[in-house]
Amino acid sequence: MKDLEKILFLQGKKLLFRVESSSNSGDYAKYEELRNEIWGFPDDNLPGTRNMMCENYLHEGSSLFIAIYAEAKDGTIGEDPEHLAGFSYGFVGVKDKSVAFKSLDNLWFYSQYTAVKPGFQGRGLGIMIKEYQGEILRDVFGVYTVTCTYDPLTGVNAYRNVHHFGMEVLEYRAATYGEYGGLLNRTDVPTDRFFMSWDLRKQAERPAFRIGALLEAGTEVIQTETSSFPGRTRTVELEIVKSVDIEMGFEYLLVRIPWDYYLMLRETDVADPDVRRIPLEWRMKTRTAFQGLFAKGYKVMDFQKVDGPRPRNFYLLKRSS
Repeated sequence: MKDLEKILFLQGKKLLFRVESSSNSGDYAKYEELRNEIWGFPDDNLPGTRNMMCENYLHEGSSLFIAIYAEAKDGTIGEDPEHLAGFSYGFVGVKDKSVAFKSLDNLWFYSQYTAVKPGFQGRGLGIMIKEYQGEILRDVFGVYTVTCTYDPLTGVNAYRNVHHFGMEVLEYRAATYGEYGGLLNRTDVPTDRFFMSWDLRKQAERPAFRIGALLEAGTEVIQTETSSFPGRTRTVELEIVKSVDIEMGFEYLLVRIPWDYYLMLRETDVADPDVRRIPLEWRMKTRTAFQGLFAKGYKVMDFQKVDGPRPRNFYLLKRSS
């Protein structure tokens, strides 16, 4: 079997990427501990440690656990929770339920968690984890399609999934997980998600376009303004949705999302109903935009960040011919 570990470097720091193979159920507790440290919602948890061990594809199941360990100050890498910098978890499923497992071509892998410890966030580790996961799925599992969901308002995930990997948006799912709280969600904001597909046999393809020209041409579906608000910890400047127009006839359209939606969720978690509704307005207005444009034949083609004094995030959509 192909080697199930690899040493990689991130900003000069050595990392061990390892496919979990332990037959000790206690070794699986670290995944739930880190999941809860990041998401902070204990009501939504991974299976119990014994079940996680049993569902591992190296034992009796079809799940893949990958652990990423960071080197210590002395240069050694300890394979323990203290040195765990991130992990991924997912499982094999089927596309067409009527075909089920009768055809290998009908298999796909659902990537449920890609987790990066807070101290390692914002450094590209999430992309490295997905790349290694793709290698294992392709070269060891023989599975070539990966699916996942993510919040379409989160720019960090959009950049990774849409721009870097070239994943395809298969559908827009409204309120997928019901009421979901914790550090990265709020129970009063519906859990809408993009359902994505990643073909491991293809390179990411992006259309040639100049986002500046599209902005000048007036292709923005969502119009916004920026205002200052008293947030939970400080005064913050946030983008506010003013209007949505899905009736424009351009071949290419831009759909804006907040620059930092996680910050918006945290800082608007206050008693003032007008401030508190800001992320909910983004959710409902972008739901209208995406569902309406998808019904008109538009597809997500790319995701771009526009730097500047007030940086902006945009999805690029193109109308099918």
